[in-house]
Formats: sequence, structure tokens, C-alpha cells
Amino acid sequence: MRLVDTHTHIYGPEFDEDRDATFARAREAGVESFVFPAIDHESYEAQFALTRSRHDCYSLIGLHPTSVNDNPHWREHLATVERLLRNCNGGESDLAIGSPERPVERFWGVGEVGLDLYWSRDFEAEQRECFVRQVELSLEYDLPLVVHTRAAWEPMLEILEGFGGKARGVLHAFGESREVWERIAQLGGFAVGIGGVSTYKKSPLLESIPHIPLTHIVLETDSPYLSPVPFRGKRNEPKNLVYICEQIARLQGCSPEEVAEQTSRNAYKIFGIDR
Repeated sequence: MRLVDTHTHIYGPEFDEDRDATFARAREAGVESFVFPAIDHESYEAQFALTRSRHDCYSLIGLHPTSVNDNPHWREHLATVERLLRNCNGGESDLAIGSPERPVERFWGVGEVGLDLYWSRDFEAEQRECFVRQVELSLEYDLPLVVHTRAAWEPMLEILEGFGGKARGVLHAFGESREVWERIAQLGGFAVGIGGVSTYKKSPLLESIPHIPLTHIVLETDSPYLSPVPFRGKRNEPKNLVYICEQIARLQGCSPEEVAEQTSRNAYKIFGIDR
């Protein structure tokens, strides 16, 4: 099987002691590509350095919604996202790859961005403003979005619907009902990222996954978070993508090989990666 982890934070400090071994375990399990969502300026350096060091890693750029909360400088940080996108994806540039102004050759998407009202609703207006601007950037640079949504599906879908079907990408960490999926399907341009939650006994995904076309699913771990059964409660890592793949196959009544092949094709198409 060939697998693509479309959402992993393997560049984070949780992997500092065994990152090379983590990659080796993932490759042995069949994971051939790794997509890195961005969080904010505090993690950019590690993310970009790891991207430059490997041929199988692909960086996104964005400002996470919780990095907006209680942050008086969030607009400055959003301006950094805009500048980096311009320097890396804005056409010919004489800036050296690896420089602070052009840290990678290019970005493959805008993410992880979105709305997260789980911890507090006090910053909903700021999160909305930040998210809308990043959707606009994705359209300006013709890049997919990777959208984080927590306790905010209604306002999230309203914003995306307001772009009239122009926005596209992945709705990350999808764990919702069939009814939510059917509304997402009406957007036209989005796949859902399925991860470890699909293996949990009380997950709504047990009912919704059989109704989601395989052509609209990509696989993700969100490692080090959301480990699948039988590793729930432990650090997640990309090799565990196999368990997610097998669970989707069970729920869809097909083979893991079919799930792996189709979801990998989906991932490469969405992000424009030629593999």
C-alpha cells in the first residue's frame, strides 16, 4: 500500500528524540508522503527546516485559529503569512531558498486555518476575520485550504458557503454526522480528512463514513494527537495511518488497498503534488 499522511505535526518537539526513527517506521508501514500544516510563527522554523531536509515532506502556511485568541499581535502574524506566501508562491523570486524571507521553495496549501470556539467564544470575531482573509489568500494563490473546525461547524460552513463554491481543500479532523457531511458535499470543492477518531466506539463517523464517497476522503493522523485504537491515549505518529485506512475499508466494505490507493490519489490531486 502507498499512503499519504495529509496532516502531521512531526516537526514538533514531541518527536525531537526519535524523529528519524518515526519516519523510518512510517515508510515501513507504506506512508510515502507527509503534509505539514502550519500553526504559527513559533513553530514555523522547525516546520520549514524539516521540509527542506526531506524530499517527501510538503509544507502549508497559515495561522491557526487558537493562535488568534488573546493575541494582540495576530494581525502582524497574519501579515507574515501573506509575506511568506508572496515570496514563495508569488512567481519568480531571487530570494535564496532557506532564507527567512523564502524558507521553502513553495507552499502547497493554506492551513491549518479555521474556527475553534471550543475553549472560548470571546475571540470569534477575530477568528472569523483571520479565517476569511486566509480563504481569500487561498483563492489569490490558487491553493487548497486545510480547515480546522472545533465547536464551530455552523459558522464555518456559513463562511465557506459565502464564497460561492470557489473555496476548495480539506476539512481536517472530520468527526461529524452524515447530515454535516451532506452539507459539506454541497460546497463542491472539499474532501474530509479522516483520522483516529474513526476508530472510536462512540464516533459519529461510524455512521457517516459509509455515506462519504471514497473520492472525497483523505487520510491523516494529526500526530502527535488523536491516536487511533489500539494506541488511544499515546503519542500518535504517521505509521498509525494503516489503522485508519483499515477502519475506513471496513466501514465502506472494500479493501484497505483500495482505500490507500484512492485516498493517496485524492491527496496528490488536492495539493497539486506530482508523484
